[in-house]
Amino acid sequence: MSISTVADLLYHFPSRYEDFSDVIEIANARKQLGQNVCVQGEITEIGSINTFKKFMNIVEVTIQDNSGQIKALWFNQPFLLKSLKEGSFVCLAGKVALGKEGIYLSNPIHEIINQDVENNELTHTGRIIPIYSETRGITSRWLRYIIKPILTILENQIPESLPNDILKKHKFLSINEAIWQVHFPESFEYADAAKARFSFEELFLIQLSVLKEKNRLMEKYAPAFPMDAELMKQFTESLPFQLTDSQKKCAFAILKDLEKPVPMSRLLQGDVGSGKTVVATMAGLNVIKKGGQVAFMAPTEILAKQHFKTITKLLKDFDVSIGLITSKNYRICKNSSTSDVDPNFEVSRKSLLGDLENGQIDILIGTHSIIQKGVEFKNLGFAVVDEQHRFGVDQRAKLFQTSKLTPHLLSMTATPIPRTLALTVYGDLDVSLISEMPKNRKKIKTVIVEPSERSKAYEFIEKEVKQGKGVFVICPKIESKKTNENLTPEVSRGRASPDFVPQNYNIKSLSSLSIVNDVKAVKEEYERLSKEVFPDLRITMLHGKMKAEEKERIMLDFAKGEIDILVSTSVVEVGVDVPRATIMMIEGAERFGLSQLHQFRGRVGRSDAQSYCFLFTTSPDQLNRKRLKAMVELDNGFKLAEKDLEIRGPGSLYGSQQWGIPDFAMEGLFNIFLVEKTRTTAKELLEKDPELKDYPILKEKLKSLEKRIHFE
Repeated sequence: MSISTVADLLYHFPSRYEDFSDVIEIANARKQLGQNVCVQGEITEIGSINTFKKFMNIVEVTIQDNSGQIKALWFNQPFLLKSLKEGSFVCLAGKVALGKEGIYLSNPIHEIINQDVENNELTHTGRIIPIYSETRGITSRWLRYIIKPILTILENQIPESLPNDILKKHKFLSINEAIWQVHFPESFEYADAAKARFSFEELFLIQLSVLKEKNRLMEKYAPAFPMDAELMKQFTESLPFQLTDSQKKCAFAILKDLEKPVPMSRLLQGDVGSGKTVVATMAGLNVIKKGGQVAFMAPTEILAKQHFKTITKLLKDFDVSIGLITSKNYRICKNSSTSDVDPNFEVSRKSLLGDLENGQIDILIGTHSIIQKGVEFKNLGFAVVDEQHRFGVDQRAKLFQTSKLTPHLLSMTATPIPRTLALTVYGDLDVSLISEMPKNRKKIKTVIVEPSERSKAYEFIEKEVKQGKGVFVICPKIESKKTNENLTPEVSRGRASPDFVPQNYNIKSLSSLSIVNDVKAVKEEYERLSKEVFPDLRITMLHGKMKAEEKERIMLDFAKGEIDILVSTSVVEVGVDVPRATIMMIEGAERFGLSQLHQFRGRVGRSDAQSYCFLFTTSPDQLNRKRLKAMVELDNGFKLAEKDLEIRGPGSLYGSQQWGIPDFAMEGLFNIFLVEKTRTTAKELLEKDPELKDYPILKEKLKSLEKRIHFE
C-alpha cells in the first residue's frame, strides 16, 4: 500500500465514512429491516454451529438492553468466540436482516465496552467511522485500531506546513485538528472541513512546484532563432494541403517563442489527426536553418517510425538530414533534396551518433533512446516531446542535459486536458490549442452495438472490406485466463441467464458459462473472427508482446491493403496513420475511458472517405451507458475530456494512482475556483519569498511532494 512511515500511515486518508453515531434501542432496531443500525447491550448467549451443506461456520450471539433483545450472526468468523464472552457489554453496528428464525444483525461491526471507564470513547462503532482502501490482511478495523493511538501520542506535535496567514484567510483547520478530524470526525461538517484543508494543501503544493519550475526556466538562457518568414511561406506552399487557422496561430506562437533568449516551455494540444506534427515540423525547420538541431521524442517505436516517415516527406525539398534512433533501429535520410525519399537507409549506432555529435544530423527522431548515454547533440536548440504525459519528469529533464544550452521545449498531446488540469498539472507551460480538424475530413459516425445487433454490424463491415476498406478491432486484453474473476457478476455468482451470454458464442448449456470470458481477448477474438464470422477475409492480430519488427511489418501490410482486418490491443492508440482504414470496432467499449475511446476513434477518418466507430458492449451499467452515449453525441476531444472528468474523475485521464495524490485532492480538480485559488495563493507566496526561506516546513514538504508525485 506504499505505507512505510508513520506519516504515510496518517496520510492514508479514509475513502468514505459510515455513520453509526446514532445508538438506538434494540426494540427500535428490530423495526428497521434492511437498514444499518447501531445498538448496545449485554451478551446473554453465545455459540457457534457448522452447516455441513455449505461448509460454513456461524457464530451466534444474543444481546439485550432494557427494551428487548436481538441476535447477531457472523459467517465464517469462528475467531470471534475468543473475544466475545457472556456478560460482556458490546456495541454492534450492522444491517438488520430477516432469516428463518426471525430478525437478526448480519455480520455487524463489534466493539467491547469497558464499563469501568467513564465516557468510554468508541473507535469502530457508536460514531462516524472511517472506511479505508484495504488490501489482503489490512482491514479498516485494523487501520482504525493502529491510527487512533498514534494520533493520541502525537497530539499537537505534527508541524504546521501551511503559512499562518493562509490558514486565517481561508479559515482552515490547523494540521493537528485536521488530521484528527479526517480520521475520526466529530461530524460530517468537520470531516468536510478537514478534507477541504488537505485538498487545498495538496493542490497548493503542486501549484508551488510547477510555478517554481516556470520561474527556474525563465532564469536560463536559450539560443534565439529569429523567424524566417520567407522560409515559412515556402514550407506552407510545399504542403499538399492548406493549414487550418488554428495551425497557423499555434505555429506563429511557437515561432515567436523561439525568437526569445529564454527557453520556450509550451504545450501543444490538438485532437487526434488535427495536424500537430506539421506545426512542430514547421518550427523545427526554422530552427535548423538558423543553425540549431532538433530532437523529436515519441513514446513508442511505431509512433517514432511514423514521425520519421511523415517528417521526411514534409521536408523532402528543404535539404535536411533526418535521423531515427530506437532500441534496435538506426536510420539516416540525407538524400532529402530528391522527391523519391528512401527512409530505410540503415546505419550503425556508432555512425549515427558520430554524425549527430558533429552536427551532420539536423533532426533526430526516436523513442526514449534519444536520452540514453552516448547520445550527444552538437547544438540542440529545440526539443519536441509527443504524447508527453507518457514520459516521466526525469526523462523529459534528460533532454535538457543533452546540450550545453537549454533547448526550447514543445510538448504535444492528443489527450485533451480540461482547463482545471491544465492550470494545475501543466501550470509551468504555455498552452496552445489546435481546435480545428483538416477541412476535407468527414465526421466519424459512432454507433453503440448491442449484442442483438452484432450480425448487422458484421454484415456492414464485410461490405466495407469488399470495397477495399480496412478495419481495426480493439480488445482490452491479450489473452483470457478463463477464471471467474473475468466473468460478469451474474455469471460468477452462478445465476446467469442466457441473456448474459454474448450472442456470437455457441454455448450448448449453462454449465459452459464458467469458461465464458466477458472481456474479448485478442487471441480469442482473432480466432473467432477468422473461423466463425469472416472466414473469407484476411485477418491478422497485433499486440504489445510482439517484436518491433513484426509489428512494423504488420502495420505496413495493413496500410498497403494486404490485411483486411487488424485485431489489436491498445497498442494502436497513438501514432498509427492508415488512410484506407474506415472502421474502428471496439470490443468491451465500456472498459475504456472516454479519452482512450476517442484516441481509438481517431485512428480512422484519415481520408475523405466516410468512417465509422462501432462500440460493442454487453454492460447494463447506467454509468457506462452514459459514457458511451457521450461518445456518440460528442466528437470534440476536449468536450469529451470534460465529460469524462465529470463522470469518472481525473483518474480517467491519467490514472489517480499514478499521480500519487489523495482521491479528494483529485476531486478538487473538478473545482475551477479551488484550482484558481491555490494558483493565486502560490503566485503571491513565491513573489514574496521565491526560495521559501521563511517557510522551512513548507519547503521540506514541497521537496517530499516532488519526489512522490509524477504526472505521466
